[in-house]
Amino acid sequence: MRYRKTNIWQTVDWITILFFALLLIAGWFSICGASYDFDNTGLFDPSGRPGSQLIWIGTSVVLIFVLMMLESDFYDIFAYLIYGAVILVLLLTIVGAVANLPFVPDIKGSRSWLVFGPVRIQPAEFAKFGTALALAKFMNGYGFKLTTFKNFTIALLIILVPMVCILLQKETGSALVYLAFFLVLYREGMSGYILLAGVCAVVYFVTGMKFGESILGITPLGELVVSSIVLALSTALVGVGAKDRRNAYVLLAAIAVTFLGAYIVSIFTPVNFAWVAMGLIGMMSLYLLFLSLKKWVWSYALITMFALGSMAFLYSVDYVFDNILEPHQQVRIKVSLGLEDDPSGAGYNVNQSKIAIGSGGFLGKGFLNGTQTKLKYVPEQDTDFIFCTVGEEQGFVGASAVLILFAAFILRLIVLAERQSSPFARVYGYSVAAIFFFHLAINIGMVIGLTPVIGIPLPFFSYGGSSLWGFTILLFIFLRLDASRKER
Repeated sequence: MRYRKTNIWQTVDWITILFFALLLIAGWFSICGASYDFDNTGLFDPSGRPGSQLIWIGTSVVLIFVLMMLESDFYDIFAYLIYGAVILVLLLTIVGAVANLPFVPDIKGSRSWLVFGPVRIQPAEFAKFGTALALAKFMNGYGFKLTTFKNFTIALLIILVPMVCILLQKETGSALVYLAFFLVLYREGMSGYILLAGVCAVVYFVTGMKFGESILGITPLGELVVSSIVLALSTALVGVGAKDRRNAYVLLAAIAVTFLGAYIVSIFTPVNFAWVAMGLIGMMSLYLLFLSLKKWVWSYALITMFALGSMAFLYSVDYVFDNILEPHQQVRIKVSLGLEDDPSGAGYNVNQSKIAIGSGGFLGKGFLNGTQTKLKYVPEQDTDFIFCTVGEEQGFVGASAVLILFAAFILRLIVLAERQSSPFARVYGYSVAAIFFFHLAINIGMVIGLTPVIGIPLPFFSYGGSSLWGFTILLFIFLRLDASRKER
């Protein structure tokens, strides 16, 4: 096929760049509102955070030109090398932390920063685009199929290696961002049942924690709710996944009759309904294994594994919570689930953030007029909790406008990813969209108390050079790939 050069400034997607510019401008004004002090520096003073962020924005513009002027093939050819380099830097950070080297200091309980004089870099922010490039390169192979065990395992390793490195730096929030890549794998052929299993794990964990100590008569409520969910999902999977509606109806009828009988018995003597549900799961598992051997259909065995694995996961929740999670993480989860009320401790940030957002009302208090932010009631209000400044100063209207802008930006990225002619660009594009979506969903959920406080920035809004550079590189590599999609 004939090679055809194009002028990238004519083919680049200016709509996405417009979204980027609007988010960057809105983010800078939010940083001004969150950190400006009338008694000290001005908005453009480089010693203050607004002025410092302007410098980072200026360097990001230079970085954009460098990224766009490189040939698009550069990112494909050097994808593995870039990935190896970011993994090496992550490992260097871990070694520096263990050896207590001065260039890896303890910053807010985490040794995840490389500090050289006045410059501070967080390698985790740059590992995202390196991982996205490596994943895209691997999945761009000739005849690649994600459904093979070997390919799926390698793809998982590409994702999990940086994730584990970041976890070792005690940066749980940054590590969890890598779960976004599973959305990319789903788009490229991963079974939806794997995503279902992930969602179920979250539901089981939350339900087990929320209702773990609740008792209904002699029935543990948490066990009853989870086992009932497992029964319902397993029956649905028999009908939909195994395409066996007859046996699905049989199982449904057996479950209904058993619970009805248990209810009648409970009128005369106490009954542990959780045991009834778990007994049904055991009987269902035996029946499905029988069907699997009789019909030689593996889907029945997989459903059995799902049901039994779900119950095993439920009973591992307490161990994971008590022995694996850090004490501060335990408290944050309990506060988020309403199991503890710690307004002066773990719940302080979220409570103050809610107050700030609520005080903004419908139209907000106006630029630089936020009382909660000016009096510094909200910790980290110009980084992780920057959205509370938007809510207080711009109100419901401004906060909604920001969310709509982010939604349009992410949807645009998905549109661009779908129009790519190569798997490399498509996979990378979906990786970019998934990472932005994950950051947006978790950060906003954290600020309004829907998710635990895990400390991840809001793209283009949270103060910080590493964050801004990381997101800029992530985005404009994709825009460079998109701009050259018609070159071949």
